Amino acid sequence: MKRVAIIANWQKENIEAIIKEITTFLKEKGISFCFDEESASRLGVSGCLPPPAWKGNVDIALVLGGDGTMLKVARDLAGTDIPIMGINLGDMGFLTAVEAKDLKKGLAKIIDGDYDIFQRMMLSASVFRKGVKQAQYEVLNDVVISKGPFSRIIALKTYINNEFLERYPGDGVIIATPTGSTGYSLSAGGPIVNPSLNVIIITPICPHLLHHRSVIVHERDEIKMQVCTHHPEVVLTIDGQLAFNLQHEDEVIVKTSKNKTMMVNFKETSFYKLLHHKLKKSDYDVEEKA
Repeated sequence: MKRVAIIANWQKENIEAIIKEITTFLKEKGISFCFDEESASRLGVSGCLPPPAWKGNVDIALVLGGDGTMLKVARDLAGTDIPIMGINLGDMGFLTAVEAKDLKKGLAKIIDGDYDIFQRMMLSASVFRKGVKQAQYEVLNDVVISKGPFSRIIALKTYINNEFLERYPGDGVIIATPTGSTGYSLSAGGPIVNPSLNVIIITPICPHLLHHRSVIVHERDEIKMQVCTHHPEVVLTIDGQLAFNLQHEDEVIVKTSKNKTMMVNFKETSFYKLLHHKLKKSDYDVEEKA
């Protein structure tokens, strides 16, 4: 371990104190470090390269924040193969490796090489309008096509490898990775999928149909969604963070990306333990027993 990158969400409380704790630890171990551009600016540090230029110069990236911060960093580092370790300063923390209270323990394991790196599949989403590409995105969690603020049904024709699957009338459709299966897709009734599997999940949002089922397709399948709605309030959302306004007959093509997100995990942590810990109804259980 020669160099560590530190990426911080400055909206989190006590973020500067946590950064100082990390940098002090790394200095004691003789390990150099760098920062993302915002952190470098806030801390008055010069000479830091933007994340895409870290490939070959950084061994691991420490991400201080929650799942939203992890999703952004995963997109920013797509194609660099730099492992990312999340330190949870948010609420759910499904994608993070350690809680803030266990920070030093997690850092020590990183220095000792006592960790695993898991590859998480990503998606590539492209928007076409009259055959011309308008936008392209790398995605870790999900691609969502949904209606705007008004309570009006939108319709989406869905094709798998150019074979017609379904015309979904409703609030929209979620296309998720296994990593994203515990997010919006889960809330919409989709299945929970172990992130070690490479599949794509299609989940309709409040469909105006007598049947309501998710469809799981192979990682090599290509999904095409065509907007069949004339009113303007149709939006493509990437990982809940990036948005693109869609028009009637726009096509969104989603397939497995060539890039992977390299995520640090510790040996004592399993997906199923995490699932139980993060999704258990602790408050409800307490009320039941009271």
